[in-house]
Amino acid sequence: MTTNKQKDQGKKPELLAPAGDLEKLRFAVAYGADAVYLGGDHFSLREKSGNFGLAEIKEAISFCHDRGKKVYVAVNIFAHNDDLKPLAAYLKALAPLHPDALLISDPGVLLLAKETAPEIPIHISTQANNVNWKTVSFWQANGAERVVLGRELSLQEIREIAAKTDISLEMFVHGAMCMAYSGRCLLSNYLTGRDANRGQCSHPCRWQYALVEKERPGEYLSLTEDGRGSYIMNSKDLNLLSYLPDLGDIGIDALKIEGRVKSSYYVAVVTKVYRAAIDCLNETPEKFRDMLPFWQEELETVSHRAYTTGFLTGKPQGKDHRYDTGGYERRYDFVAVVRGYDGERQMICLEQRNHFAVGETLEVVFPRGENLSLTVTALYDETGAAIEKAPHAQMTVYLPYATPLEPLTILRRKKNGT
Repeated sequence: MTTNKQKDQGKKPELLAPAGDLEKLRFAVAYGADAVYLGGDHFSLREKSGNFGLAEIKEAISFCHDRGKKVYVAVNIFAHNDDLKPLAAYLKALAPLHPDALLISDPGVLLLAKETAPEIPIHISTQANNVNWKTVSFWQANGAERVVLGRELSLQEIREIAAKTDISLEMFVHGAMCMAYSGRCLLSNYLTGRDANRGQCSHPCRWQYALVEKERPGEYLSLTEDGRGSYIMNSKDLNLLSYLPDLGDIGIDALKIEGRVKSSYYVAVVTKVYRAAIDCLNETPEKFRDMLPFWQEELETVSHRAYTTGFLTGKPQGKDHRYDTGGYERRYDFVAVVRGYDGERQMICLEQRNHFAVGETLEVVFPRGENLSLTVTALYDETGAAIEKAPHAQMTVYLPYATPLEPLTILRRKKNGT
């Protein structure tokens, strides 16, 4: 069986980045995303992210469309009866804003979207457990234009799905993994009353656990050498950068970065790495392997758990989980973002994100191209007064520099001891 999908092999995939709020959206676009995905105030599965009201969704879509980028709106809750009426009103309000697609998990929500906003394309969320080609064909037969594959698939399974279907396929290549099947977890609801399948997950899989024996109530037995408890459900983070050539050969249409609740710095750096890798693979594939160590090192600069390839090369083993800690590795501080340039005074206008001072050497991360070092020779506040440091959150400061830097350029600092 030969499909149109196979004819598209070698086509550059779309890079899809998370937009937890308008600032993260702007960073994603500046650092190379082809499309962003975001959630509204209701009906998406990331209640803890900033999320977007309808006015902000309109602004986000206008911003992206003006730059040739796409916006996908997540409406991927598993709806209860009392969700349906307000959800229908929400979908009707979205339609005139012209999002490029809705991300949907629930068959009932798909039907509702077809009834109330039929002009908006439908993408099927990973939450729908899309792990075989018959399921993918089912969604296509019911009007979907793209299916986001489940994270529980091996490379061979993905290859077979691509070979036996004729629909756009998307998959996650980077970010947090869930201990539950396609993220459909009941722990949060059971332990805290917050329904993960309606966007309210409290992430109990990251909590510290200990063992209690039935006849010894109150006596906590450690499961590991970590004296505070164990993290028996704590998956490492997904990183499939080195497998981009394989995914390109298969013909995956869109590569997705997880992270609507991550920082703007995370969104910028991870997007930049995958943008560079996709472009390099498409234009000079022989250089891809040479650049891979550098890109992997860049992915170490963001806050993350240790990396894993998840299910791609087989079912995860013990090495794919962290049993000693539920925390993140943080090797760099995001200290400032460029907001503009004062040409008359030859100074960069910066918004502080972490304290820094005169005399420090920082690293400049551009939206495109190589990074460089910059020594802070002087600092000035908004009144023009010289200051020795920038200690206050999001304060505006000016730094003498002969060359303008593009807005949203990042200044970062390596943490001591890393």
